[in-house]
Amino acid sequence: MKDIHTLLKERILVIDGAMGTMIQRYKLNEADYRGQRFADWPSDLKGNNDLLCLTRPDIITDIHLEYLEAGADIIETNTFNAQKISLADYNMSHLAAEINTAAVDCARKAVNRFLEKHPEKLLTGGPFVAGAIGPMNKTLSLSPDVNNPGFRSTHFDEVAEAYYEQVKALAEAGADLLLIETIFDTLNAKAAIFAIKKYFRDHGIPELPLMISGTITDASGRTLSGQTLEAFYTSVEHANPLSIGLNCALGANQMRSHIEELSQIASCFTSAYPNAGLPNAMGEYDEEPAETAHFIEEWAENGFVNIVGGCCGTTPDHIRHIAEKVSKLQPRPQPIVDKA
Repeated sequence: MKDIHTLLKERILVIDGAMGTMIQRYKLNEADYRGQRFADWPSDLKGNNDLLCLTRPDIITDIHLEYLEAGADIIETNTFNAQKISLADYNMSHLAAEINTAAVDCARKAVNRFLEKHPEKLLTGGPFVAGAIGPMNKTLSLSPDVNNPGFRSTHFDEVAEAYYEQVKALAEAGADLLLIETIFDTLNAKAAIFAIKKYFRDHGIPELPLMISGTITDASGRTLSGQTLEAFYTSVEHANPLSIGLNCALGANQMRSHIEELSQIASCFTSAYPNAGLPNAMGEYDEEPAETAHFIEEWAENGFVNIVGGCCGTTPDHIRHIAEKVSKLQPRPQPIVDKA
């Protein structure tokens, strides 16, 4: 089977779409999130989507399978908030490792079911399971108290420790890749990178390929913590990632100029998975699959991207349209960087 580095030189790969959007379609109630195990949990659990890897793994596996059938080459584990700092909101910090392990198991089951149905895919490479590492609900660069700009609700070592536990669980459960995504604070991302490097160094094993994906939050082209795209790239390129890209916050139409800029400065592969347009007054996404795919097709035609997919509001239909549009197009050539 071809490895992901080889595949990225041959074709544009497709990453899956939104997990949360798909979970919402099931209209789950509090009891669904609790299951039998957490029936008497003292705090509300509805909305803790990562917990569904334990209480409704059937749903998470089915969602993964839908994305694979739609043409996704890479599926992300349902672990966006599955580290102990974010899980503290539900008094579940101690379950971080277990949730990440279960999440990889859900993704692996989906891949196995997909390959049983489509054995010919074994010869073409993939699908790949990416261990998803989200931005966390606390930030190292910004104060949560407008009246005390020097205050921080956490510190670097605490964030790195939380990420280390998550990385360990994802890697040991069998993730093929690691994905630090939706980065709005580069210092948080640096803590995640530190944790990843430390884990593999501690265990004396080769690092898993690392994808890094930031978030441009407005028309100024900056992250929430104030970095330009070029500054963000420069801040994380030392991690020697497989790819650097953008996701979330913007729809494909609004993200285009930033993807073009990234394609010109990145020495690694590039990725992009935008939202299904911008949210409407109700916070929902109206962009149709064909519209999103049209924008991404134009990026591919111009040689901007190596990995594409969808974020908030996107569904298997979006991914199916995207996969069809880019299937015949050439990937962005990886540039030759002059190290002198």
